[in-house]
Amino acid sequence: MTRPVPWIPSVLYGAVLLGGLYYAAIGPGPGVRSAGFAGLLCALTVLDAREWPVASGAVFAPGAVFALRAVLLGAVAALDPSGLSRVLFVLLPFLAFFVWGRTVSVVLGAGCVAALAGVFTVRVPHWEVRAEYISDLLMFALGVVLAIAMAAVAVREQQARARLEGTLAQVAELSAARERNRLARDIHDSLGHHLTAIGIQLEKAEAFASLDAAGSAQAVAHARWSANRALDEVRASVRTLGPEAESGPAGLGRALTDLVHHLDGGSGRITLEVSGTERRPLLVLYRAAQEGLTNACRHSGATQIHVDVAYEEQGAVLRVADNGGGLGTAEEGFGLAGLRERLRLAGGSVELRSSATGTVLTVRVPW
Repeated sequence: MTRPVPWIPSVLYGAVLLGGLYYAAIGPGPGVRSAGFAGLLCALTVLDAREWPVASGAVFAPGAVFALRAVLLGAVAALDPSGLSRVLFVLLPFLAFFVWGRTVSVVLGAGCVAALAGVFTVRVPHWEVRAEYISDLLMFALGVVLAIAMAAVAVREQQARARLEGTLAQVAELSAARERNRLARDIHDSLGHHLTAIGIQLEKAEAFASLDAAGSAQAVAHARWSANRALDEVRASVRTLGPEAESGPAGLGRALTDLVHHLDGGSGRITLEVSGTERRPLLVLYRAAQEGLTNACRHSGATQIHVDVAYEEQGAVLRVADNGGGLGTAEEGFGLAGLRERLRLAGGSVELRSSATGTVLTVRVPW
């Protein structure tokens, strides 16, 4: 595990080095022991400054580095007449926490406290009745506890940061997927509809080319309108490239009238009825009309298609009904799935009823 707080050992080494040199300056004076003391602290600083690679499935590398650190700390303590370097031993349980976890750290901390008590027993007769040594032991034990607690907090923070990074990565992935789905819906609902309309009008123009030149020309004109409309919607999507707006074409009733007129081509097969007062245009309602009309014209074989829009107190209701052959055993395609998703995001609902005598698509959108 990467150590989250690599600066703590260096700070302790620096403090002990300054304290030891100051003690030597006011006491016995600098000498070989002081030079060795300073050199070993510098070696410890270098040892803790770099990241040591860990072999896969092995603990030798961290164990060897940890053992070398313990030996160097012992040598520092032997060359330090001031006794300040004993505080460095709190680093052993602190650093062990990042390598082997809480249990090893606590055991090692207890061992360090016991080792200091053993040193006092060997070197200081009757130390257990001398307040200064009791105080030193208690302060060292408190330092071990604080070091272990700090390591635990640092590990939890590192784990929380890793979880947060994972969550952010998932959010970014979901956002990208949502944007892809939105673009797919836009392509299907806009370009798909207009391409279908163009195909229908061109088929009509081809069928009536030798029988009704005026009707054929009108069908070509409607196909051209659908192509221009598709181009306008593509340009609008490229300009925004953002979340889909809640508002649709200005004047939804006029937009639906225009849509029905060009898709029907004057044949009278498609009729439109609008009732109530429009409060604000709804793009999702326009897309629902596109989807319903595209399916009815392309797949149902209907001879009559009726579009009804009712602006009610709670919201708007759109119904697209045809007298075609129904869906039969066919499954819902991407268009209806995308429409359901649009309605879910808008807080609305979609209902599809199909039989051998026709299909009715009902969409409700709250204000």
